[in-house]
Amino acid sequence: MNDAQGRGLTRRSALAASAGAMCFAFASPARATPEKMQDVIKAFTGGKSVTEGRVTFEITLLVENGNSVPLSVQVESPMKAQDHVTRIGIFNEKNPLPDVAIFHLTPRCGRAQVATRMRLNDSQMITAIAEMSDGTFWSATSEVIVTLPACVEE
Repeated sequence: MNDAQGRGLTRRSALAASAGAMCFAFASPARATPEKMQDVIKAFTGGKSVTEGRVTFEITLLVENGNSVPLSVQVESPMKAQDHVTRIGIFNEKNPLPDVAIFHLTPRCGRAQVATRMRLNDSQMITAIAEMSDGTFWSATSEVIVTLPACVEE
């Protein structure tokens, strides 16, 4: 191949062109939207309805730095064989991926409580959904305000 000045395409010019294309491809970061979050929640629940209640969040509502935000989720459940939490999902609406974590539980867990840390890209709604052994889904939602977002590179 020849370039505009009649020289052959060199390995250096091909690498420079592909590096430029890669920079263009990464110019806008991936970002979830409230609609994408709802689609992921719908997949998690299999389209079943979700009732608010039985789920409690412990998360700071005003976060100074979004790089490591601790949260815990607790679900009211006796955690007995006939009545227990089988899964807890945590979802967000503005991070690159809307599904933060999915925890699988059994009656042997003793209590329906999970804790983790997450990065937050911006102020946003965080939703936790618990699936019960009877197939019902319960949820809680919390708005978290982030003053210094994570997941952003300058």
